[in-house]
Amino acid sequence: MRLIMIAVFLAGFLAPLAKAQDLRVVTVTRPPFSMADDSGFSLDLWARLMDDMGRDYQVIRVDQFSEMLDMVARGDADAAIANISITAAREERFDFSQPIFDSGLQIMVHADQGGSIWRALFSKDLLGAIALSFAALFAGGMLMWWFERRKQAYFDLPARKALFPSFWWALNLVVNGGFEERVPRSVFGRIFGVLLVVSSLFIVSLVVAKVTATLTVAEIQNSVNSLNDLYGKNVGTIGGSTAEAYLEGRDMRYRSYESLDPMLTAFESGQLDAVVFDAPVLAYYANTAGYDRARMVGPVFLRENYGVLLPSGSPLTEPLNQSLLRLNETGEYDKIYRAWFGARGQ
Repeated sequence: MRLIMIAVFLAGFLAPLAKAQDLRVVTVTRPPFSMADDSGFSLDLWARLMDDMGRDYQVIRVDQFSEMLDMVARGDADAAIANISITAAREERFDFSQPIFDSGLQIMVHADQGGSIWRALFSKDLLGAIALSFAALFAGGMLMWWFERRKQAYFDLPARKALFPSFWWALNLVVNGGFEERVPRSVFGRIFGVLLVVSSLFIVSLVVAKVTATLTVAEIQNSVNSLNDLYGKNVGTIGGSTAEAYLEGRDMRYRSYESLDPMLTAFESGQLDAVVFDAPVLAYYANTAGYDRARMVGPVFLRENYGVLLPSGSPLTEPLNQSLLRLNETGEYDKIYRAWFGARGQ
Protein backbone atom coordinates (compact mmCIF):
# COMPACT_ATOMS: atom_id res chain seq x y z
CA MET A 1 0.00 0.00 0.00
CA ARG A 2 2.84 2.30 0.88
CA LEU A 3 4.52 1.62 -2.47
CA ILE A 4 1.30 2.41 -4.30
CA MET A 5 1.01 5.75 -2.50
CA ILE A 6 4.63 6.60 -3.30
CA ALA A 7 4.06 5.72 -6.97
CA VAL A 8 0.96 7.89 -7.15
CA PHE A 9 2.81 10.74 -5.48
CA LEU A 10 5.75 10.47 -7.83
CA ALA A 11 3.45 10.31 -10.87
CA GLY A 12 1.65 13.47 -9.74
CA PHE A 13 4.93 15.18 -9.02
CA LEU A 14 6.74 14.18 -12.19
CA ALA A 15 3.85 14.84 -14.59
CA PRO A 16 4.22 18.64 -14.42
CA LEU A 17 7.97 18.20 -14.78
CA ALA A 18 7.47 16.09 -17.87
CA LYS A 19 5.24 18.73 -19.34
CA ALA A 20 7.87 21.35 -18.51
CA GLN A 21 10.28 19.37 -20.67
CA ASP A 22 8.47 20.47 -23.83
CA LEU A 23 11.07 21.74 -26.27
CA ARG A 24 11.32 25.48 -26.69
CA VAL A 25 12.05 26.53 -30.26
CA VAL A 26 12.72 30.20 -30.95
CA THR A 27 12.21 31.80 -34.33
CA VAL A 28 12.03 35.15 -36.09
CA THR A 29 9.61 36.20 -38.82
CA ARG A 30 11.27 35.48 -42.17
CA PRO A 31 8.75 34.57 -44.88
CA PRO A 32 8.50 31.97 -46.30
CA PHE A 33 10.54 30.10 -43.67
CA SER A 34 8.85 31.46 -40.58
CA MET A 35 5.54 33.28 -40.85
CA ALA A 36 3.84 35.36 -38.17
CA ASP A 37 1.10 32.72 -37.80
CA ASP A 38 3.71 30.04 -36.92
CA SER A 39 3.56 28.48 -40.37
CA GLY A 40 6.29 28.49 -43.00
CA PHE A 41 8.71 25.98 -44.45
CA SER A 42 11.03 25.81 -41.42
CA LEU A 43 8.24 25.65 -38.85
CA ASP A 44 6.27 23.09 -40.84
CA LEU A 45 9.41 20.98 -41.05
CA TRP A 46 10.01 21.41 -37.33
CA ALA A 47 6.46 20.29 -36.53
CA ARG A 48 6.94 17.16 -38.64
CA LEU A 49 10.28 16.45 -36.94
CA MET A 50 8.69 16.73 -33.53
CA ASP A 51 5.91 14.35 -34.59
CA ASP A 52 8.51 11.88 -35.76
CA MET A 53 10.44 12.19 -32.50
CA GLY A 54 7.32 12.13 -30.34
CA ARG A 55 8.14 15.42 -28.66
CA ASP A 56 5.97 18.38 -27.72
CA TYR A 57 7.20 21.92 -28.20
CA GLN A 58 6.35 25.58 -27.88
CA VAL A 59 7.25 28.33 -30.33
CA ILE A 60 8.86 31.52 -29.06
CA ARG A 61 8.88 34.36 -31.59
CA VAL A 62 11.31 37.28 -31.27
CA ASP A 63 11.81 40.42 -33.33
CA GLN A 64 15.49 40.24 -34.18
CA PHE A 65 17.71 37.52 -35.58
CA SER A 66 20.47 38.26 -33.03
CA GLU A 67 17.97 37.91 -30.19
CA MET A 68 17.05 34.46 -31.45
CA LEU A 69 20.70 33.37 -31.41
CA ASP A 70 21.25 34.87 -27.96
CA MET A 71 18.32 32.94 -26.50
CA VAL A 72 19.87 29.66 -27.62
CA ALA A 73 23.29 30.72 -26.32
CA ARG A 74 21.81 31.55 -22.88
CA GLY A 75 19.85 28.32 -22.71
CA ASP A 76 16.49 30.09 -22.86
CA ALA A 77 15.58 28.00 -25.91
CA ASP A 78 16.40 24.44 -26.90
CA ALA A 79 16.64 25.22 -30.60
CA ALA A 80 16.23 27.98 -33.17
CA ILE A 81 14.83 27.62 -36.64
CA ALA A 82 14.19 30.01 -39.54
CA ASN A 83 16.65 30.76 -42.34
CA ILE A 84 19.77 30.19 -40.23
CA SER A 85 22.91 29.79 -42.33
CA ILE A 86 25.46 27.23 -41.21
CA THR A 87 28.73 29.16 -40.88
CA ALA A 88 32.11 28.47 -39.32
CA ALA A 89 31.70 31.37 -36.88
CA ARG A 90 28.35 30.08 -35.63
CA GLU A 91 29.64 26.51 -35.46
CA GLU A 92 32.18 27.70 -32.86
CA ARG A 93 29.35 28.76 -30.54
CA PHE A 94 26.54 26.37 -31.43
CA ASP A 95 25.70 22.99 -32.86
CA PHE A 96 23.77 22.56 -36.10
CA SER A 97 21.55 19.86 -37.45
CA GLN A 98 22.18 18.47 -40.88
CA PRO A 99 21.29 20.99 -43.61
CA ILE A 100 17.57 21.51 -44.06
CA PHE A 101 17.69 23.86 -47.07
CA ASP A 102 20.14 24.81 -49.85
CA SER A 103 20.27 28.57 -50.27
CA GLY A 104 22.52 31.49 -51.15
CA LEU A 105 22.54 35.25 -51.58
CA GLN A 106 20.99 37.28 -54.38
CA ILE A 107 20.33 40.89 -55.37
CA MET A 108 16.88 42.49 -55.42
CA VAL A 109 16.27 45.80 -57.22
CA HIS A 110 13.27 47.95 -58.04
CA ALA A 111 11.05 46.44 -60.70
CA ASP A 112 11.21 49.65 -62.72
CA GLN A 113 14.64 51.22 -62.66
CA GLY A 114 13.25 53.84 -65.06
CA GLY A 115 12.97 56.30 -62.20
CA SER A 116 16.57 57.13 -63.02
CA ILE A 117 15.50 58.09 -66.54
CA TRP A 118 13.36 60.89 -65.16
CA ARG A 119 16.29 62.11 -63.10
CA ALA A 120 18.36 62.10 -66.28
CA LEU A 121 15.73 64.07 -68.18
CA PHE A 122 15.84 66.75 -65.51
CA SER A 123 19.62 66.77 -65.17
CA LYS A 124 21.42 70.11 -65.34
CA ASP A 125 23.25 69.27 -68.56
CA LEU A 126 20.13 68.24 -70.46
CA LEU A 127 18.02 71.10 -69.11
CA GLY A 128 20.82 73.49 -70.04
CA ALA A 129 20.91 72.17 -73.62
CA ILE A 130 17.13 72.50 -73.94
CA ALA A 131 17.16 76.01 -72.46
CA LEU A 132 19.92 77.02 -74.89
CA SER A 133 17.87 75.67 -77.82
CA PHE A 134 14.81 77.67 -76.75
CA ALA A 135 16.94 80.79 -76.35
CA ALA A 136 18.34 80.31 -79.84
CA LEU A 137 14.83 79.93 -81.28
CA PHE A 138 13.63 83.09 -79.53
CA ALA A 139 16.68 85.02 -80.68
CA GLY A 140 16.39 83.76 -84.27
CA GLY A 141 12.68 84.51 -84.37
CA MET A 142 13.12 88.04 -83.06
CA LEU A 143 15.95 88.71 -85.50
CA MET A 144 13.67 87.61 -88.34
CA TRP A 145 10.96 89.91 -86.92
CA TRP A 146 13.46 92.77 -87.10
CA PHE A 147 14.13 92.07 -90.78
CA GLU A 148 10.50 91.36 -91.76
CA ARG A 149 8.39 93.62 -89.50
CA ARG A 150 7.73 96.10 -92.29
CA LYS A 151 7.57 93.54 -95.11
CA GLN A 152 4.64 91.25 -94.14
CA ALA A 153 1.65 91.35 -91.82
CA TYR A 154 2.66 88.32 -89.76
CA PHE A 155 5.67 90.18 -88.36
CA ASP A 156 4.07 93.63 -88.35
CA LEU A 157 3.65 93.68 -84.56
CA PRO A 158 5.18 95.51 -81.61
CA ALA A 159 8.21 93.68 -80.15
CA ARG A 160 6.32 92.51 -77.03
CA LYS A 161 3.47 91.01 -79.04
CA ALA A 162 5.83 89.53 -81.62
CA LEU A 163 7.70 87.33 -79.12
CA PHE A 164 5.58 84.21 -79.48
CA PRO A 165 4.73 84.52 -83.23
CA SER A 166 8.42 84.95 -83.98
CA PHE A 167 9.37 82.01 -81.76
CA TRP A 168 6.64 79.88 -83.38
CA TRP A 169 7.94 80.79 -86.85
CA ALA A 170 11.51 79.81 -85.90
CA LEU A 171 10.31 76.55 -84.32
CA ASN A 172 8.38 75.58 -87.44
CA LEU A 173 11.36 76.49 -89.57
CA VAL A 174 13.56 74.10 -87.60
CA VAL A 175 10.99 71.29 -87.41
CA ASN A 176 9.07 71.60 -90.67
CA GLY A 177 11.24 73.79 -92.85
CA GLY A 178 9.13 76.92 -92.32
CA PHE A 179 5.80 78.30 -93.60
CA GLU A 180 5.49 78.51 -97.36
CA GLU A 181 3.13 81.48 -97.08
CA ARG A 182 5.56 83.30 -94.79
CA VAL A 183 8.74 83.17 -96.84
CA PRO A 184 11.09 86.01 -95.90
CA ARG A 185 10.74 88.99 -98.27
CA SER A 186 13.64 91.17 -97.25
CA VAL A 187 17.15 90.49 -98.51
CA PHE A 188 18.61 90.09 -95.04
CA GLY A 189 15.58 88.04 -93.99
CA ARG A 190 16.09 85.58 -96.84
CA ILE A 191 19.82 85.28 -96.14
CA PHE A 192 19.13 84.75 -92.44
CA GLY A 193 16.34 82.26 -93.25
CA VAL A 194 18.72 80.14 -95.34
CA LEU A 195 21.27 80.19 -92.52
CA LEU A 196 18.56 79.10 -90.05
CA VAL A 197 17.46 76.20 -92.23
CA VAL A 198 21.03 74.94 -92.67
CA SER A 199 21.98 75.43 -89.00
CA SER A 200 18.74 73.82 -87.81
CA LEU A 201 20.00 70.48 -89.13
CA PHE A 202 22.95 70.68 -86.78
CA ILE A 203 20.89 72.03 -83.88
CA VAL A 204 18.36 69.20 -84.04
CA SER A 205 21.14 66.63 -84.40
CA LEU A 206 23.00 68.00 -81.39
CA VAL A 207 19.91 68.10 -79.19
CA VAL A 208 18.88 64.56 -80.16
CA ALA A 209 22.43 63.32 -79.59
CA LYS A 210 22.55 65.03 -76.18
CA VAL A 211 19.25 63.51 -75.07
CA THR A 212 20.23 60.04 -76.32
CA ALA A 213 23.66 60.17 -74.69
CA THR A 214 22.25 61.38 -71.37
CA LEU A 215 19.59 58.67 -71.23
CA THR A 216 22.06 55.97 -72.27
CA VAL A 217 24.61 56.97 -69.64
CA ALA A 218 21.88 57.21 -66.99
CA GLU A 219 20.61 53.75 -67.86
CA ILE A 220 24.11 52.27 -67.66
CA GLN A 221 24.96 54.05 -64.42
CA ASN A 222 21.72 53.28 -62.62
CA SER A 223 20.98 49.73 -63.75
CA VAL A 224 22.05 46.91 -61.44
CA ASN A 225 22.63 43.50 -63.00
CA SER A 226 25.52 42.10 -60.98
CA LEU A 227 27.55 42.60 -57.82
CA ASN A 228 29.98 44.96 -59.54
CA ASP A 229 27.08 47.30 -60.33
CA LEU A 230 26.42 47.79 -56.62
CA TYR A 231 29.43 50.02 -56.03
CA GLY A 232 28.25 53.58 -55.57
CA LYS A 233 24.64 52.50 -55.01
CA ASN A 234 22.55 52.58 -51.84
CA VAL A 235 22.64 48.93 -50.80
CA GLY A 236 20.81 47.44 -47.83
CA THR A 237 21.14 44.22 -45.87
CA ILE A 238 20.48 42.88 -42.37
CA GLY A 239 23.04 43.25 -39.61
CA GLY A 240 24.74 40.07 -38.44
CA SER A 241 23.78 38.16 -41.58
CA THR A 242 26.08 36.31 -43.96
CA ALA A 243 25.13 38.94 -46.55
CA GLU A 244 26.57 41.69 -44.33
CA ALA A 245 29.80 39.73 -43.87
CA TYR A 246 30.04 39.24 -47.63
CA LEU A 247 29.53 42.94 -48.42
CA GLU A 248 32.00 43.87 -45.72
CA GLY A 249 34.59 41.54 -47.24
CA ARG A 250 34.21 43.25 -50.62
CA ASP A 251 34.65 46.75 -49.11
CA MET A 252 31.19 47.67 -50.33
CA ARG A 253 29.24 50.46 -48.67
CA TYR A 254 25.86 49.41 -47.36
CA ARG A 255 23.17 50.22 -44.83
CA SER A 256 22.53 47.68 -42.09
CA TYR A 257 19.07 47.03 -40.67
CA GLU A 258 18.07 45.16 -37.53
CA SER A 259 15.36 43.10 -39.19
CA LEU A 260 13.62 42.38 -42.48
CA ASP A 261 10.65 44.76 -42.24
CA PRO A 262 12.65 48.01 -41.77
CA MET A 263 14.89 47.04 -44.67
CA LEU A 264 11.96 46.36 -46.98
CA THR A 265 10.28 49.60 -45.89
CA ALA A 266 13.44 51.53 -46.79
CA PHE A 267 13.57 49.72 -50.14
CA GLU A 268 9.93 50.51 -50.93
CA SER A 269 10.38 54.18 -50.05
CA GLY A 270 13.30 54.48 -52.47
CA GLN A 271 16.02 54.91 -49.85
CA LEU A 272 17.75 51.80 -51.21
CA ASP A 273 18.66 51.06 -54.80
CA ALA A 274 19.23 47.37 -54.09
CA VAL A 275 19.04 44.76 -51.34
CA VAL A 276 21.46 41.86 -50.84
CA PHE A 277 20.16 39.04 -48.69
CA ASP A 278 19.02 35.41 -48.67
CA ALA A 279 17.74 34.52 -52.14
CA PRO A 280 14.57 32.62 -51.12
CA VAL A 281 13.49 35.33 -48.67
CA LEU A 282 13.88 38.10 -51.24
CA ALA A 283 12.31 35.99 -54.00
CA TYR A 284 9.27 35.32 -51.82
CA TYR A 285 8.84 39.05 -51.20
CA ALA A 286 9.36 39.93 -54.88
CA ASN A 287 6.80 37.34 -55.99
CA THR A 288 4.14 38.20 -53.39
CA ALA A 289 4.02 41.46 -51.47
CA GLY A 290 6.47 43.24 -53.75
CA TYR A 291 5.44 41.71 -57.06
CA ASP A 292 4.96 45.14 -58.66
CA ARG A 293 7.87 46.84 -56.93
CA ALA A 294 10.80 44.44 -56.97
CA ARG A 295 12.60 41.89 -59.10
CA MET A 296 15.58 39.60 -58.67
CA VAL A 297 18.71 40.11 -60.77
CA GLY A 298 21.87 38.11 -61.28
CA PRO A 299 22.58 34.55 -60.19
CA VAL A 300 22.50 33.18 -56.66
CA PHE A 301 25.98 33.50 -55.15
CA LEU A 302 27.75 32.48 -51.93
CA ARG A 303 25.91 29.19 -51.73
CA GLU A 304 25.05 28.21 -48.16
CA ASN A 305 22.94 25.76 -46.19
CA TYR A 306 20.33 26.43 -43.52
CA GLY A 307 20.14 24.27 -40.44
CA VAL A 308 18.46 23.97 -37.06
CA LEU A 309 20.55 25.87 -34.50
CA LEU A 310 21.18 24.05 -31.20
CA PRO A 311 23.18 24.80 -28.05
CA SER A 312 26.71 23.45 -28.12
CA GLY A 313 26.70 19.82 -26.96
CA SER A 314 22.91 19.56 -27.19
CA PRO A 315 21.56 16.03 -26.67
CA LEU A 316 18.93 16.88 -29.28
CA THR A 317 21.43 16.97 -32.17
CA GLU A 318 21.64 13.25 -32.89
CA PRO A 319 17.91 12.44 -32.54
CA LEU A 320 17.11 15.45 -34.74
CA ASN A 321 19.53 14.33 -37.45
CA GLN A 322 18.12 10.82 -37.41
CA SER A 323 14.62 12.20 -37.79
CA LEU A 324 15.74 14.43 -40.69
CA LEU A 325 17.18 11.38 -42.46
CA ARG A 326 13.91 9.51 -41.99
CA LEU A 327 11.87 12.40 -43.41
CA ASN A 328 14.15 12.52 -46.46
CA GLU A 329 13.94 8.77 -46.97
CA THR A 330 10.15 8.66 -46.68
CA GLY A 331 9.57 11.69 -48.91
CA GLU A 332 8.01 13.77 -46.12
CA TYR A 333 10.66 16.45 -46.57
CA ASP A 334 9.88 16.75 -50.28
CA LYS A 335 6.18 17.20 -49.53
CA ILE A 336 6.90 20.14 -47.25
CA TYR A 337 9.36 21.60 -49.75
CA ARG A 338 6.88 21.39 -52.63
CA ALA A 339 4.18 23.05 -50.53
CA TRP A 340 6.30 26.19 -50.23
CA PHE A 341 8.65 26.23 -53.21
CA GLY A 342 7.34 23.80 -55.79
CA ALA A 343 9.33 20.90 -57.15
CA ARG A 344 13.07 21.06 -56.57
CA GLY A 345 15.06 22.43 -59.47
CA GLN A 346 12.20 24.68 -60.70
